Amino acid sequence: MIKGCKICGVSDSTTLKYIINHPYPPQFIGFICNYKKSPRYLEINKLKKLITVNKKKTKFVAVLVKPDNEILEKIKSLKFDYYQLYDCSPIETQSIKKKYDKKIISAFTVESTKDIERSKLYKDVTDIYLFDSKGYEKSMSFKHSLIENIEFDKKIMLAGNIQINDNLKNYYKIADIIDISGGLETSGLKDISKIEFFLNKVKDET
Repeated sequence: MIKGCKICGVSDSTTLKYIINHPYPPQFIGFICNYKKSPRYLEINKLKKLITVNKKKTKFVAVLVKPDNEILEKIKSLKFDYYQLYDCSPIETQSIKKKYDKKIISAFTVESTKDIERSKLYKDVTDIYLFDSKGYEKSMSFKHSLIENIEFDKKIMLAGNIQINDNLKNYYKIADIIDISGGLETSGLKDISKIEFFLNKVKDET
């Protein structure tokens, strides 16, 4: 059963404050820290300023695509609860987790069952598995049914072109947490009305 959600790619203070102060806030809010191809990417000074807020009930997630030491050092003092890591090996993941003392969301971009099988290599270093599309900055889909009958030892976060009008019951058997970004946007910007609709829908259907 879906137990919560993550809103990813937040990049402005108005949206962030609205989400944090919502009666039914998401469990997680994600910020794009080093992937410059994404329109939701935040330059380090803007990132620092943006997340200097009271998180209240939410957990802040640093979204990182194969991060180097430079970006990891720049964000180490920021109040992130989780690092969401793309394209990191289990050894790299373990090193980052130990050095920076953060919980880890290991992200896997999925095209076939082989991509899902890779997650087993991370069972000792990750806290949450995230299955996403191959699109990265683009809102693309993958066959969510690929993970439907697989048992995992950690919570599952599901992304990949999820939309606000989707029937959440379709995800109940395969995920614990819905990760949504582009589905909450209009013309590439986060849309407060869509966020309001989605957060209330998650509350009503969980």
